[in-house]
Amino acid sequence: MSDESVVILALGSFFIVVGLILLWIGYREELGYYNSLAEKRDLREFVTHNPRRPEPGSLRTGGWIALAVGLVIIILGFVIS
Repeated sequence: MSDESVVILALGSFFIVVGLILLWIGYREELGYYNSLAEKRDLREFVTHNPRRPEPGSLRTGGWIALAVGLVIIILGFVIS
């Protein structure tokens, strides 16, 4: 295995790790937000999910994109080497 393919595989692995971290952070943020709402007296926002919070969904979307990019880089790394 050449040095170039090791660098490509490391870059792909980095994107996969970043994607998993973003997915985990998005899930934890959404869970914490809705759990804190469940403890309040006014549950309108909890029940209707209005207004929506885009942050957890954005983090998860970014995580899925990073995972896809990482997988593509690793596959290309194996094809090139």
